[in-house]
Amino acid sequence: MSAGSSPPPIHPRDPLGWTVAITLGFFALVMVRLTIPSKPFFDEIHYLPAARTILELSHLVNSEHPPMGKVLIALGMGVFGDNPLGWRIMSALFGTLGLWAAMRAMWFASGARFATIANGILLATAFPLFIHSRIAMLDIFMASFVLVALWMCAGAVRESETARWRLAIAGAAMGFAMACKWNAIPLAMMPGLAFLVVRVHSAGWQFLTCRRGPPVPGMTLLEAAFWLGLVPVVAYALSYAPLAFLHQGAVDPMHLAELQKKMYDLQQTVVKPHTYMSVWYQWVVNWRAIWYLYEVVDGAQRGVLLIGNPLTMLIGLPALGWCLWAGIKRRRWDALAIFVLYAVSLGFWIIAKKPVQFYYHYFLPSTFLIAALALLLDDFWRHGKRKTALTTIAASCAVFAFFYPILSAAPLKGRDSYVTWMWLHSWR
Repeated sequence: MSAGSSPPPIHPRDPLGWTVAITLGFFALVMVRLTIPSKPFFDEIHYLPAARTILELSHLVNSEHPPMGKVLIALGMGVFGDNPLGWRIMSALFGTLGLWAAMRAMWFASGARFATIANGILLATAFPLFIHSRIAMLDIFMASFVLVALWMCAGAVRESETARWRLAIAGAAMGFAMACKWNAIPLAMMPGLAFLVVRVHSAGWQFLTCRRGPPVPGMTLLEAAFWLGLVPVVAYALSYAPLAFLHQGAVDPMHLAELQKKMYDLQQTVVKPHTYMSVWYQWVVNWRAIWYLYEVVDGAQRGVLLIGNPLTMLIGLPALGWCLWAGIKRRRWDALAIFVLYAVSLGFWIIAKKPVQFYYHYFLPSTFLIAALALLLDDFWRHGKRKTALTTIAASCAVFAFFYPILSAAPLKGRDSYVTWMWLHSWR
């Protein structure tokens, strides 16, 4: 190479081995004490009876939410029995799938090896993913389907020759995400809207039929609308199929629209104040926690506290600002996409008319916040600030380890043990 020539471009290796190791390690940790408590806790008291009625095809329970998440809980109970393992095994599997999908989405979106590894470790130690992988609630299924869809969309853009089957999976996953909880609706619209905006910008007045140019060369906007517009609706509708076979109150497939109106009305009836209710600006600053469990159970005092990792949830906020800046100034579309996903998923709750909201509604936005932090740390890594990047990841792991006893229902010393972790009075 001559003195004036440029160094060869760097092509990072796919961190597939790291992805396997991190997700397997996460799954192993999730499985520790998965069956404790041995009785239903927190919102399991609502979703387990609903899953039982689906398993028995008896009648409809918990009709304010779509059925997909409850069908998956019922599947676990059908395979492993109506016991703590059966209740929670599908959450554990889907939580692990969500972590895998988040890492693969980061790799395909950024092409950055360090960002991918950092995203996996930071997300695994951020608290919400770990906690919801260990309880039979709907949020983990919704979030994991969204992450699978984003993984497939990022892969379709990166490897356009695989776009057709990837976008088919993405569309189905977004439909199933909405069929778990309606929280996913605004995010389900984003891939199609992004395709539209990019194609209009690149193709001009030929945007409907043009196959050239980004985001997916070789695919028309009309075909993308099929995969990202029609397929999600069909997948959502198909999730109601088991309800057509109920012995009492079977759901007529021809009246699904009417059922959606009833579900919406039921959602608006939840107006009674709750001890743990909170609002979006409290979530952003990690102000309000939820005790999913704190009692003597299975022979010991135990607790499960839903809160975000106090380190990463706060330092992730300036990382979001960096993503917006990098997206606009540097044309880093991966960073801009993460900022938009965070803004849309949080904005839904800012404008939602649902009067009673909880910190677990921040689950998806916090996932994108963690991704923003991973991208910022990758930028540090690329610019020689490797000690800062590694120290941040290590600190996140250390904070997770410190809080682990009250994230995992570990036996505690006594009734007042919780005080050790109450850094803020509002967490009590």
